[in-house]
Amino acid sequence: MEKYEGSCACGTIRYFFEGEPINSAFCYCKECQVHTGSDKWFVLWVPKDKFSLTKGSPSSFTRKGDSGENVNYQFCGACGTTLCAEITAGDFYSVAASTLAGNKNLSPKMAIYTASAPSWAVFPEGVPKFAALPPDFSA
Repeated sequence: MEKYEGSCACGTIRYFFEGEPINSAFCYCKECQVHTGSDKWFVLWVPKDKFSLTKGSPSSFTRKGDSGENVNYQFCGACGTTLCAEITAGDFYSVAASTLAGNKNLSPKMAIYTASAPSWAVFPEGVPKFAALPPDFSA
């Protein structure tokens, strides 16, 4: 079984998860643009019971998602790196792929919230695009 480890930029907060992510996506929603300072956020969807913090205690910020349920961002209070967002409506974490240790050769399986993308956004070829979430998304 594949094992993944990651951390914030300064190493104060570390995490671990085991097994393949449920999904990987480029998210172009406005909130992700603000968190990353870019046109998108590359996230890995990890079941909550597979994700654990192994060092440090992150700071958090909560907002309401499209579902009306909370989205709880966890970030390092020292360096500001956003590590993940707990998606309470879907019972998973959206883990920032950029915080993983090593090259895991992961790529996005979909692009979501593309209707919110800025005019200069870059979309990868061959990756399905959805204006919001895919129609079969049940969260």
